[in-house]
Amino acid sequence: MPKIEPFENNVSRYEEWFEKNSPAYAAELGAIRALLPPAGDGVEIGVGTGRFAVPLGIKIGVEPARAMAEEARRRGIEVLEGVAEALPLDDNQFDFALMVTTICFVDDVAKAFREAQRILKPGGGLILGFVDRESLLGKIYERNKEANVFYREARFYSVEELLSHLRRAGFNDFAFTQTIFHELKQIEEEEPVLDGYGQGSFVVVRAVKG
Repeated sequence: MPKIEPFENNVSRYEEWFEKNSPAYAAELGAIRALLPPAGDGVEIGVGTGRFAVPLGIKIGVEPARAMAEEARRRGIEVLEGVAEALPLDDNQFDFALMVTTICFVDDVAKAFREAQRILKPGGGLILGFVDRESLLGKIYERNKEANVFYREARFYSVEELLSHLRRAGFNDFAFTQTIFHELKQIEEEEPVLDGYGQGSFVVVRAVKG
């Protein structure tokens, strides 16, 4: 079953994170923009309240939590209710798909990546933003999972684990950006965006459908 209960019941708390941590949020958007195609039809899988889709110009999203989906719709996103492992979308439909801090909540990562591969056009890209389990923030989140209403049921992954899943799903030609180099409470201005991974807590991978 999708881990939607915390998101159904805590929309306001979810929204507060972006207001409270606006420099980190801006850095995450910057890391995603660096790998997002400049044009084409895109979809966000796990669109939430539209906090990433709206500023990134993505018009369509998939979201299992109805309360979150309603907030995204108020922001102008066309939201289809569904889960990453069974997307309500056609084969070869999109030029790119975005998943941001979603993969740690899916039940079956392998199936979710196969579905993303299915809905992408040949040569299309999956842009995956996540907190690296091996990073500073990843270790903090892992250590304090039980105290966090959202992350207590999450499973965090390392970059290498997700690359292995992506390869098995038929993706290749990987590119990386990273940001968030301090604890959130220490961040007072937007963090830089660097290529690669291994330093920043928030990593973005672009994987191309083979």
